[in-house]
Amino acid sequence: MDCKSLGSLVHRFSDVRVLCLGDLILDTFNHGSVERISPERPVPVFRPGSVTHIPGGAANVARNVTSLGGCCTLVGMVGRDEPSRILAELLEKDRLLQPKLVVGEQRLTTHKVRFTASGQHLMRLDSESCHPIDESEITALLTLLEPLIGSHDVLVLSDYAKGLLNPRILKPIINMAQNFQKPVVVDPKSHDFSRYAGATLLTPNSTEAERATGLPIRSDADAERAGRNLLEKAEVAAVLITRGPHGMSLIPADSDPLHLTSVALDVFDVVGAGDTVIATLACALAGGASQAEAAATANVAAGLVVAKPDTATVSPEELIDRLSYLAAGRPRHGDPLPLSASDLAAYAAARRAEGKRIGFTNGVFDLVHPGHVSLLRFARANCDVLIVGINSDASVRRLGKGAERPINSELDRTAVLGAFGMVDATVIFDDDTPMSLIELIRPDVLIKGADYTIESVVGSAFVLGYGGDVLLAPLEAGKSSTRIIQKAIGAES
Repeated sequence: MDCKSLGSLVHRFSDVRVLCLGDLILDTFNHGSVERISPERPVPVFRPGSVTHIPGGAANVARNVTSLGGCCTLVGMVGRDEPSRILAELLEKDRLLQPKLVVGEQRLTTHKVRFTASGQHLMRLDSESCHPIDESEITALLTLLEPLIGSHDVLVLSDYAKGLLNPRILKPIINMAQNFQKPVVVDPKSHDFSRYAGATLLTPNSTEAERATGLPIRSDADAERAGRNLLEKAEVAAVLITRGPHGMSLIPADSDPLHLTSVALDVFDVVGAGDTVIATLACALAGGASQAEAAATANVAAGLVVAKPDTATVSPEELIDRLSYLAAGRPRHGDPLPLSASDLAAYAAARRAEGKRIGFTNGVFDLVHPGHVSLLRFARANCDVLIVGINSDASVRRLGKGAERPINSELDRTAVLGAFGMVDATVIFDDDTPMSLIELIRPDVLIKGADYTIESVVGSAFVLGYGGDVLLAPLEAGKSSTRIIQKAIGAES
C-alpha cells in the first residue's frame, strides 16, 4: 500500500462529515506526585497536582475526527451534574464539533478521574450509570438522529457499555444508515456482537474479540480465525481487530485478510488509542478510501497517538508527515539506514504496507569480499527491501573465530554494509543467532549462502511456516574473511 497516496487521502479529511453516537465520558487527569509510602498501610501517599479535563469516550472519538480536520456531529447522553457542565464547555470550544446532548434526569455523566505520578497511573476513580436508557430516552435520541444521517458521510457508534447503545436503539439506527447507504463503523464493547448486525466495520481489540469468540489470539492466523467467527456471528462486512504492539488485522467478508504490523514510534500512554483508530477509519472511509487503505491509515495514526500522554489526538499534519516519512523509507535520501532492534518491526511494516517484498540476511561481514557482494546482490535481486543483520563484536567473539576477531568494529562493519546500494537497512544483533530479528521482521524471503542447507538456516522453519521463502545464494569459491586474514598474517610473517 502506497503511503504517499494515503497522505493524499488525509488531505480530503477536511471535506468529510461524521455523525457519532455513543457513550460520553469526562476524563480527568490529576498529575500529582508520590514521595513516600504511608506508615499506616503499604500504599503510596499521593500529593495532588495539576488537573486536566479532556472529553472521553464517544466525545474523544469526535475530538479525534475534528483534530484530523473533519466535521463531526456528536450525539449522546449526560446527567444534570458538574461533569456534564465541564464536558459541554470543552465541546463548545471545538469549532468543527457540533454537540447535541440529551440530558437523562436519572443518570450520572460518566466521569473517570486518573491519578498519575512520574508518568505512571496509580488509580482511577469512576462515577457512572450503566443501566440501559429507557424508552423515552431512546425516542428522544432517534428523533434527534433521523434528520442528521442523510447530511453526513459516515455513522460511528462508540460503545463504552454505559447503557446507551443497547439493541433497542442499535437496530433502528443501523437500519436508518442502511436506508441512506451510509457506512457504519462500530467500536464494540458488548460480548454479543450480533447486536451490531448490519454494520460495515467492527473494531474490537484482541481482548474483546477473544471474549466474544472464546478463541485465543496470539498470531495472524489466530486473528483471522477469530475474525471469521465474528463475521458469521455479527453479520457485518468486515472486522478490524486491533492487537496493540502486534498491529491490526483486517478480516473482510469478501476478500483476503490484511495484517498490519504496529508502527508506533514509542508507547507512552494507550488511553484513547481505540478512539483514534475508529475516528481515522471513519474519516478515511468517508473520504473514499477502501477498507484496507482506511485500516493502514488508522494503523499509522494509532502509532502516533500512543506516543503521547493522556487522552490525545493526532493532527492531519502529523499524520501526513509520518506517512511521508514511511513512504520515503529513509530519514535522508541516499544515506544508509541503521536500525535499532526496536525500530525493525515498524520499518518492515511500513515497507510491507507499500506492497514491498522484505528480504533478510545476516553475517559477520568482517572484511567484505566478493563473496559478500555476490550474496548481497543475490539477496536484493529476490526482494524489494533488503535488511541485513550484523553480528555485534561480542557475538563474533562467541562464534570462536579467534581472539583477534573481529578486525573491524560493529559500527565500522555497519557503515560499510550500509554503503552498498543493494542494502536498504542494517541492524546489529548481540544474540548468538538472528532469530529474534527474524521474528520481528517476519521477512518474505530469508537468504543465506549455499554452504548452508535450507534446514540448517536459522529461522527457516519459522519463515516457511507462514508461507515465506528461504533461498540459498551461490558461493564465490575460495572467498572468505578468514582466508583473507590468514593470508595477511602469512605475508606479515
